Amino acid sequence: MANIASSLSELRRRTEADLNRNILPFWAERAFKPDGNLVGLVTHDLREFDDVPRHVVLCARILWTFAAAARLDPRPAWLEVGRKALALLDGPFRDTRHGGFYWSLASDLQPRSPRKQVYAEAFCIYGLTEWYQATGDQLALERAKEVFGLIEQHAREPRFGGYIEARDADWGPLADMRLSDKDLNSPKSNNTLLHIIEAYTALLRAWPEERVRAALRELLTTVLDRVVSAQPFTHCDLFFDLEWRSLLPKFSYGHDIEASWLFWEAAVAVGDPALQARTKAVALALADGVLAHGLDADGAVLYDGDVTGPLNTDKHWWPQAEAVVGFLNAYQIGGNEAHLGAAVRAWDFVERYVIDRKHGEWFAILDRRGVVYPDYPEYADSQKIGPWKCPYHNARACLEVLRRVPAAG
Repeated sequence: MANIASSLSELRRRTEADLNRNILPFWAERAFKPDGNLVGLVTHDLREFDDVPRHVVLCARILWTFAAAARLDPRPAWLEVGRKALALLDGPFRDTRHGGFYWSLASDLQPRSPRKQVYAEAFCIYGLTEWYQATGDQLALERAKEVFGLIEQHAREPRFGGYIEARDADWGPLADMRLSDKDLNSPKSNNTLLHIIEAYTALLRAWPEERVRAALRELLTTVLDRVVSAQPFTHCDLFFDLEWRSLLPKFSYGHDIEASWLFWEAAVAVGDPALQARTKAVALALADGVLAHGLDADGAVLYDGDVTGPLNTDKHWWPQAEAVVGFLNAYQIGGNEAHLGAAVRAWDFVERYVIDRKHGEWFAILDRRGVVYPDYPEYADSQKIGPWKCPYHNARACLEVLRRVPAAG
């Protein structure tokens, strides 16, 4: 027990240091331009590309991150960054005609893509709700409630359950619903459903309204029934048609370990003992699946695989962050010390390879050896700040450790 306590205490110390000395200061200094606009794109070596779209997902994730940080430590610097993100989200990003939030803006803050990507709308709920929790800003909560209502009205799929991927600007049908160029044009995906679960969990905690509880219970049950698969080991399928036929025989190890703890948090928020018991079993099985099949010898989470084993052996930054939380959660609800060991090894990998000691923050993508990919634009996904490279996964991993592991005293 002494070794376990020491491991947890040391994990807390190490994550707290990176959060407060690296991640949050980097984003506080570099996320916004002097005029309040988001920066366009920032490379690993801190070059800026301005003539690129600004995406609402990044804005909402920054809002969530600094609101969550301020809930833990309400320092003015964190609140200031949150206010900048809120001003953009509730200003240029907000669709005052049709409701909800635009997918992206041009560099001059005019709407570029006014589509309603439900994944992004969920992140807006997540960020607005956390800001309300941090500040008591009632308008932020009202905005979150509005988006919940829009998703329920326009994106819930009434026949087979779940939610549609995307809607047009006016919340009508949309032909191309892909979240990104790498995704399938499918009407339903694990990724979007996972983040609706995440958003509704946060909203229910802030606003214990029975409509939210019922929607979250129904969605979690549907995902456990339709998305989670037990063969060849417990994992989440990725893309679906309307009737839940799986469209891609791949596994995303990062999404599986992330889902393991987000499902659990949702079940706890719903408060249904039977659902909670079922979700606990699934959460532990997902963690076991990644532990057995999705980790490299150095403790890092590989990108994806199929029944034959890992396919893409790159090591992206965000699955390593989710592994810290997912395996820590599995240890806390199941007591298996192998899960705690996996959480610590994931952080070991982060400290050894992923944290950028020269320019700050974390590198985006490394190869299997731990070598960082070439910088943007040579490698399009390799950047410090961009549409998908954000402070949400890594800051949240640190915040979750601080929430779950008491300070030594």
